[in-house]
Order: sequence, then C-alpha cells, then structure tokens
Amino acid sequence: MLEQLEAIRERFDEVAQQIVQPEVVSDQKRFMKLSKEYKDLEKIVAQYQAYKQLLEEIDNAKEIIATEKDADFRDMAKAELDELLPRRETMEETLKEMLIPKDPNDSKNVILEIRGGTGGDEAAIFAGDLFRMYQRFCEKMGWRMSLVDYTEGTSGGYKEIVTEIEGEDVYGKLKFESGVHRVQRVPATETQGRIHTSAASVAVLPEAEEVDVELNMNDIRKDTFCSSGAGGQSVNTTYSAVRLTHIPTGLVVQCQDERSQLKNFDKALTVLRSRLYEIELQKHNEAIASQRKTMVGSGDRSDKIRTYNYPQSRVTDHRIGLTVYNLPAVMDGDIGDFIEQLRIAENAERLKEGATA
Repeated sequence: MLEQLEAIRERFDEVAQQIVQPEVVSDQKRFMKLSKEYKDLEKIVAQYQAYKQLLEEIDNAKEIIATEKDADFRDMAKAELDELLPRRETMEETLKEMLIPKDPNDSKNVILEIRGGTGGDEAAIFAGDLFRMYQRFCEKMGWRMSLVDYTEGTSGGYKEIVTEIEGEDVYGKLKFESGVHRVQRVPATETQGRIHTSAASVAVLPEAEEVDVELNMNDIRKDTFCSSGAGGQSVNTTYSAVRLTHIPTGLVVQCQDERSQLKNFDKALTVLRSRLYEIELQKHNEAIASQRKTMVGSGDRSDKIRTYNYPQSRVTDHRIGLTVYNLPAVMDGDIGDFIEQLRIAENAERLKEGATA
C-alpha cells in the first residue's frame, strides 16, 4: 500500500507542476481534466502525509519504551502508543477505501428519468413526489436541475419526466437510485380508505460527452412540433419542440422545455447520447455482474430497490436492509443516509473483491 501511495504522491507533484504551465492553462479541456485529477489526488496525499506522521510518532514511542531508563517516561510512551495504534488502524482503513479505483463515470452529470409504473393515476402522482424529492436533494447539494421533457398525469404528478442534473460527482451520488421505487398508501382518489401499492421507475444515466459516444448525424431523424407545456405566448404557435429518432436503435428522445429550437435540439442530443452510452454501459456491467453478484444490485432499472410505506412512515432499502421511520423528511430530499450506506456497502464489496483477486 505504501508503494502505491508514494506513486500517487509523485503523480500529484507532477500534476501540480503541469497545471501552472502556460500551454496547459490555455488548453481549457486539458486544464479542467488536470484540475480534477489534482483535486482527487490532493485528498489522498493529505491523508498519506498524516499517516506518515502517525507512523513516525509510533516509532518514536516504541523507541522510548525500548531505550528509556526512566520508568515515568516509559509509562507515558506506553500510554501514547495505546492511543496511536487504534488511530493507525482507522487511518489504514480510510486509505484502503480511498485507493479503491473510482468509477470513471462518478464525476459526470446525469440525465434523471422518472416514469409512473403500475398503479395508474396514483403511480403518476408518486412519480411527481419522487421528482420533488430529487429536486430538494439537488438544492441541498447545490446542484442545478433543468427540465428536458415531461408528460403530466391526468390527476397530477407525471407519467414521465426527464431532467438534466449538473454539479460535482452527481452520478457518483445518484447512481444507486436506479430501479423500481414502490409506494404503499391510501391514494387521494381512494374513497374506501384502502391502502394501494403503486410503483415508479427511476433511471439515472451518466451524461455522455462527445468523446464517449460517436454519433453519426445521418442516423438521426429530427422532427419539430409545438410545445405543450408552460412557456408564455410562444407555446403552441412556434415549432420549438424537438423530437430525435436514432434510426439504428429506434430510440426516441424529445425536448420541449426551452423556447429556442436550437437549445431543445442540444438538450435532446445530450439525452440521446446518454441513453446510447447507458446501453453500452449496461452491457459492460452485465459482463461484470456475471462474474460477481453485488449486494447493492446491478443498477438495473427493473430491480425493486426501495419501499415507501406512508401509514408506518417507513422507508426500506431492500438492497442493504436499511429501514428508517422518517418518511416525510426522506420525501423532502433527506436521502443522504441511504446514498452513504449504499456507497459504503459497494466499497466493502470492492475491497473484498480486491483481497480475493
């Protein structure tokens, strides 16, 4: 581990020198890439320096115990050593976790898609509740969420809603949200007071960049139509909404949020590129999953991942068996505990996998 950490420190020093070079500063793409690498390595190097300092203190305490003739000094050194050794174990665990290779997609922005599933009107209402939950979580994280496309439910909520989320490590945090979310409650439309079970599916797609997916524009058919959502006087009078069809796969994407047809085209193209990227990513993940079955799931959107039980104010994540009894807070965007526990579970599996490899 020490060799690995030393190599990271050397790379950190190298990046620190490169990042101030005029030719790098003038190349925006390269500068941003190196800035991100510098920021990621800085955390590991700071922890490594603290670990080296701790090892030095342990060696000093051991030397005093072995060579000091004064009994009081030896007792003080033993007491110090008793404090330092548990700190070393904790720090080593932290460093091991930091050395786990990061998913290269973790730093990407995401396309978030929520669709009402089984349950008719109630499923659409629940999809709207989930959208608000993620909207509130984004606000707390300081991320920017922008609407791409939506179809409203007949009694409220959304049959389908697609958004783009931009910020730091968005995919790394939200990737565990992909799957089927189930709700148990008395719907507003229910007159007998019976509890119904409905569901909505969530898909979190890492936003693909041009370098990730090569798109041939000849494979894409573009159609324009009138927007149907809110947008002032221009709605239903200008063909600003855009629908893109990827002919080889049959994938269809549309965007009607912006008043400008060009902006809607750019957004729709981003979503299309991300969906194509996700198809390839899913193939890659399935190949890995065939070798190992992860506790936190494959990220498959058909996996039932979480249940929201309103009568009991209970939320249960089925992948890690975590249950909390603060449903109102969760629906108000307080999902950080779930995300953190899922991240810990995934890291533990990857550590175990590295140990047996």
